[in-house]
Amino acid sequence: MSIVNWKNRNELAPALNMTDWAMNFFKDDDFFGKRWLPAFEMTTPSVNVKETKEAYKLEVAAPGMKKDDFKVEVKEGHLCIAAETKSEKEEKEENFTRKEFNYQAFNRSFWLPENVKADSIKATYNDGILKIEVPKAKVVKEEPAKVVKVS
Repeated sequence: MSIVNWKNRNELAPALNMTDWAMNFFKDDDFFGKRWLPAFEMTTPSVNVKETKEAYKLEVAAPGMKKDDFKVEVKEGHLCIAAETKSEKEEKEENFTRKEFNYQAFNRSFWLPENVKADSIKATYNDGILKIEVPKAKVVKEEPAKVVKVS
């Protein structure tokens, strides 16, 4: 077997120039960055969780939504955060009709520890960030049962 040098590596597909296209597509920053990631980021928003002496504080990054789009609830020991937004736009002209629609939704849930006041959870939405405060309850430590020896 011998190695053959091609003078024009694109002569197998000169019209498509597939080799250069594929190489540029995969090495382009947009392939791993700007082009695909925004869709994934919206389906699972970033959440910061901070614990203080008084409460657990969550910050959910959800820009472009309204406070009515959110549903925050506590069920079966979970804090469930869900959001859904839909938009539809239609433009009709003499020669064409253009219709665009958008749908975004996410659902996150977190186990709540036993030392929280589930009835006192507060949520606010401002500047694209949903802030949730989960106050802690005072945990009363039960003293272990003392065994009395019968004599």
